[in-house]
Amino acid sequence: MRIRVYESPSARWPVSPGAPVRFVATFLVLLLPVLTFTSGCTSIRRWAHQGFKVGPDYCRPPAPVADAWIDFENPDVVSDPTDYSNWWYALGDPVLDQLIASASSQNLTLQSAGMRILAARARLGIARGNLGPQIQQAYGDYTRVNNSGALANVFPVNDFDVWDTGFNATWELDFWGRYRRAIESQDALLNASIERFDNVLVLVQAEVATAYIQFRTLQQRLELAEKNVELQKRTLEIVDVQFRNGKVTEFDVAQAKENLATTESALPTFESGIRQAGNAICILLGVPPRDLTEELGQGQIPNAPAQIMVGIPAELVRRRPDVRRAERLAAAQSAAIGIAESDFYPRIAITGFLGFESEDLSQLFTPDAFAGAIGPGFRWNILNYGRIRNNVRAKEAVFHQLVIDYQNTVLAASKEAEDGIVSFLKERERVTALTESAAQAKRAVDIATTQYRRGKINFQPVVYMQQILADRQDQLATARGTVVVNVVSIYRALGGGWQTRMTGGGMPEEGVPTAAEGLPENSAPAAPVIVAPPVPMAP
Repeated sequence: MRIRVYESPSARWPVSPGAPVRFVATFLVLLLPVLTFTSGCTSIRRWAHQGFKVGPDYCRPPAPVADAWIDFENPDVVSDPTDYSNWWYALGDPVLDQLIASASSQNLTLQSAGMRILAARARLGIARGNLGPQIQQAYGDYTRVNNSGALANVFPVNDFDVWDTGFNATWELDFWGRYRRAIESQDALLNASIERFDNVLVLVQAEVATAYIQFRTLQQRLELAEKNVELQKRTLEIVDVQFRNGKVTEFDVAQAKENLATTESALPTFESGIRQAGNAICILLGVPPRDLTEELGQGQIPNAPAQIMVGIPAELVRRRPDVRRAERLAAAQSAAIGIAESDFYPRIAITGFLGFESEDLSQLFTPDAFAGAIGPGFRWNILNYGRIRNNVRAKEAVFHQLVIDYQNTVLAASKEAEDGIVSFLKERERVTALTESAAQAKRAVDIATTQYRRGKINFQPVVYMQQILADRQDQLATARGTVVVNVVSIYRALGGGWQTRMTGGGMPEEGVPTAAEGLPENSAPAAPVIVAPPVPMAP
């Protein structure tokens, strides 16, 4: 707002410098009794106790967590506190260590989440800036005035210039905590965006590990299938010799060929799966898909640890980024209730300007051309027809919804962890049984082949046991991979891995937040680092 004063220089200040303070003090004395009877939700006592802010002060809502895991008595489920920041080291695979380190700094979804942090940080800066004068403008203009001759009795001069320049400001005092609540809300949203980044980091690390385990599992299944193909080819040679010698019929040859063809039919499926798992790894690393067979080489399925360090269920609230994000969203909405409630009360502001005004440009910056005005005022939405109250109710309903979402997120986190634990324990039992089954199938194939060669049995048991051997070995390799994937699921459910972000010095002031660079000396990669091309950043 700009006010021009055309009186004499001695009358250019419409109020004395102390008048605004006296006005505000008098206004508040008259206002406080009135506020007691307004439709606001915050009492005078509570307003003062909360640091002169209306609306509720946020408290962390309770979280439904169990006292212990269901399988806490199992000796392989350890509830002692431990460090989950580099849980993949427990799998003992340096190639996997390097892949996770690369994905933690190159993944594009992670970079997108980092940009959300920068945007939230900027919005917090905007909210903090509102504590000072909300409007601060320098101005300057020139006006040529030519009044009507019919108004000669009103304006003694009909034709003149007006030059002016100066500075004006409007400062709405944060008397009810409106702007401080906005800072609380934006600060909680900034923390929520950081938690979202951490959650994406956890998911990326887990997805890289899962894709890598699938890659190695399919390699193992392909290797076993190729060995069975070679075994069945040798068996076919034996059957063919027996047929040419007239000891068996062509039926045995047909059975041997059919069995061999069935086993060979699985090879393209495994090769396709290996390529697809490699493509998934490339995307997680932020690089175009390519064949990673040579870069990753031939390797074994990572070994699952003998024990799983799971801590206690209550730590999920502290460790899981998605749980913490849900809680921060509720905190932001709690502050939004205070912002909405501040509309019940008058907005008190001080408005003024300082500048120079003159008819002649050469006289613009002389003492006589100085002009200024300052004055307090207020605006109060008194006839709001229930809109303010219903807006507060809407904000409160969203807050309670977010609290329920937070509690539901805690329950879902507990379920994921429990599912991972029981799947790990039971799948490991299955591996033990399949290991014995595969070993006995191998022995049965050897016995059946020897007895067939000696003519003691027909070819049917040989075909059957070779089919059983191929199936049991494939199931065993799949189960071994599943055990390790369940380990990944457990640590993902426990919220492990995001801590690596802080080992590099915390969130950077500019750029994309990344995880720690490099690996410990005892985890040097055994394969070339897969590096993404640099992504051009906007200035």
